[in-house]
Amino acid sequence: MKRNLFIFFSMLFGTAFAQSNNFFGVQFGYNNGFGAKVQYTTFNFIKENPIHLRLSLGYTRVNPGNSDDVRRIFINNATNGTPEKKGRTLDAKLDFLISIKLLNDSYLNVGPRYAGFKGNFKYVGGNEDFDIVSNHFGFGVGVGNFFKINSNMNMEINAGFDYFIPSTLTGHDTSYSPDNENVNAQNDNQNNNEEFTYEDADKSVNQPKYSPFLMLGFNYKL
Repeated sequence: MKRNLFIFFSMLFGTAFAQSNNFFGVQFGYNNGFGAKVQYTTFNFIKENPIHLRLSLGYTRVNPGNSDDVRRIFINNATNGTPEKKGRTLDAKLDFLISIKLLNDSYLNVGPRYAGFKGNFKYVGGNEDFDIVSNHFGFGVGVGNFFKINSNMNMEINAGFDYFIPSTLTGHDTSYSPDNENVNAQNDNQNNNEEFTYEDADKSVNQPKYSPFLMLGFNYKL
């Protein structure tokens, strides 16, 4: 399956590169956190067709979640140690850019998404340092506009919204799944010692879910 997908996208972008206007670009801005991405855009990969194609890869720094809740839900009910945390999301987007009449050179972009989340939680003095990870597929839509600088470069602004399907959260030796088929779920000593659920874990961690974005960048003709 993976080999077939690789061949498909290689043929798709190879054909596009041979017959289209191709641009390499970078964008910076808000992507459910401060982020940056690199992108390859091919214009008119089908002749006389207003649909363009783009593949982008991004990195975003995020607040990974609530340190106190994370420790209770994924490890234990201990409270010792000074919490430190950091988080990031890596994403890949395949977009179809459809020309629309809005501003001078506007487009609607729609397509599938993938995001890999990792949040690191460290409790200095509490002898705990672990990651929580999840992987998500989704779908996104946005509106953008190109502003021509010269024949080889344009500036671009792009705003929109991505939605990611809920996925299993794994951290330490515990995991919580959307169907609540959980592994080593911890007990909540503040609620009759009942086991925590996926909903509890999801609320404690800022994994990708509903992700607005507003990005500004430049594209250079190859």
